Amino acid sequence: MMKKLESMEQLQAVKTEGKVIFLFSADWCPDCRFIDPFMPEVEGKYKEFTFYYVDRDKFIDLCIEMDVFGIPSFVAFDHGKEIGRFVNKDRKTQEQIEAFIEGLQ
Repeated sequence: MMKKLESMEQLQAVKTEGKVIFLFSADWCPDCRFIDPFMPEVEGKYKEFTFYYVDRDKFIDLCIEMDVFGIPSFVAFDHGKEIGRFVNKDRKTQEQIEAFIEGLQ
């Protein structure tokens, strides 16, 4: 089960802890719902990453700060350093998401 980001303080703490992928999403977004069924499988496949769900509406300032202007989007960090982003407003397939994560290695 993906963890939910609760605060900016938590974000600052977790992004320095190791390999983290933030999934920017929202309840009202149909393309976000499209990826829901297979995200647990993706998480299971890439256990070296901790995945966090970021509610776009709750963290709109963070989205602006991080240039996340489309959802669902992914931003990856390794010990505080951004190592990759898959950010656009398009619907994403499981294959595309896994290819993005593979490319982070």
